Amino acid sequence: MILVEISEDRFKYDIHSLVKAFYPAEDVQVLTREEIADKGIGFCNGEKSDAVNEGSSEEGNKNEYELGIRIELATKDGRIGMEVLHDGEVVSSVNAECDRENENAKEADSSTNGSSASLMTPKNALKQLMYRELCKEAKRELPWGSLTGIRPTRIPMQMLYENRSESEIRDYMRGTFFVSEEKIDLAYNIAVREKKILDDIDYDGNYSIYLGIPFCPTTCLYCSFTSFPIATWKKTVDTYLGCLKKEIDYVAEAFAGKKVNSVYIGGGTPTTLEPDQMRRLIGYLGEKIDLSSCREFTVESGRPDSITREKLRAMKECGVDRISVNPQTMSNETLKRIGRQHTVEQFIEAYNTAREEGFDNINMDIILGLPGEKESDVMHTMEEIGKLRPNDLTVHSLSVKRGSRLAEHIRNNGYFLEGDTGRMMDIARKGAAEMGLTPYYMYRQKNISGNLENTGYAEEGKAGIYNILMMEEVQSIVALGAGTVTKRVYGDGRIERCDNVKDVKLYIEKIDEMIDRKRTLFNS
Repeated sequence: MILVEISEDRFKYDIHSLVKAFYPAEDVQVLTREEIADKGIGFCNGEKSDAVNEGSSEEGNKNEYELGIRIELATKDGRIGMEVLHDGEVVSSVNAECDRENENAKEADSSTNGSSASLMTPKNALKQLMYRELCKEAKRELPWGSLTGIRPTRIPMQMLYENRSESEIRDYMRGTFFVSEEKIDLAYNIAVREKKILDDIDYDGNYSIYLGIPFCPTTCLYCSFTSFPIATWKKTVDTYLGCLKKEIDYVAEAFAGKKVNSVYIGGGTPTTLEPDQMRRLIGYLGEKIDLSSCREFTVESGRPDSITREKLRAMKECGVDRISVNPQTMSNETLKRIGRQHTVEQFIEAYNTAREEGFDNINMDIILGLPGEKESDVMHTMEEIGKLRPNDLTVHSLSVKRGSRLAEHIRNNGYFLEGDTGRMMDIARKGAAEMGLTPYYMYRQKNISGNLENTGYAEEGKAGIYNILMMEEVQSIVALGAGTVTKRVYGDGRIERCDNVKDVKLYIEKIDEMIDRKRTLFNS
């Protein structure tokens, strides 16, 4: 277990994410001195260095933490201090200067390009200090350096819009965040492609729609999304769709005159809907809202065991032009292990049926670092996918979600990792390139395997528009259904959100309240 003591209640997320990136198998707690005192925990008595002021609680020390970190955020004085402790004894003590005037600067602020001539924001200075010390402590470096957060492309994207040169962007990412050359290449090249796609879309002042279908055949081991077994909820689906229609009515009224750039139906598993239910839902959406400007209509048909020819025909008739059919792995043994009730053979049959029904933009998802999988399994998966030639491939590094059965499994049985996720990523990247797919969007998640990333690869002209609009947060996403989150993007870049309740029964009971939440958000 690792305990981080901080002098102020600031930067907790960044501190936790960075420590967890170095020590994914450890329980990490980031607490203020007051919280530590209240819990009656702490470090063994040890001499304090000048880096940290007196005052931290020594009461109730239990020596529970093999590794400890103390952080002093003396940002008003332009200083940050850090101590590393082993069994309560200080083994290293360091300080860094920071800019006292930029305490509220954004992490992606490119006004300082990483040169030593300018002091950094307190957050960046803290992360640099921590990263250097943790590299020494863990005896390794991270591919993304000290960069935390889920959108690494935002930094090069912002700098491209500021007309910064490629060398300036690379110097900033290298000098400020210690990002590896490989990941700088990835982030920069994706930002260039995303900017080209966005420049061709009339997204400013317009919006996209997300509809959530929270039903699944079964819940996968790693999943924390809103998911209810369709067998149990089958009689409730029509009532649920009626509530979605009420939300559609609101959108039609509130966004009249605005263009819809993309529609994405996700889940759960949208293809748990019957063909007539799919026709009624999408048909109603098209009746109420003008979709003539819609550049992309995606239905996530992720589970092969939920796909039929009739459902594919219904989607095609309704104007769906992009679907995902997701294997996650091409190993039947792994599929059983993670709770997916289908075989590789069923996946191939579903994919081929979709091609026969005329779908010419099909995405696949795979996950690297699944329980029991090694590099050879990923090699096999990529070889088999290469035979099918999808238009779009999303490569995920496994993220251990707090609400998933996988997280519970790890709590009970300990952390697992059979193979090297970095080498798995290289196998997937090379396989995508051999299929003629290039990276076009990317994001990261908390507790992601190998401190890596999720990357979307696509053929020219087949990049997922919704993925880019959503990930770069350049326009409002109006989200309908249980467990969805609506995001309003203001003209100045400010973002506010409102969520729908996750429980299906509660969503149905409180549908008017869900609509009122959106009305309040967009009328403010």
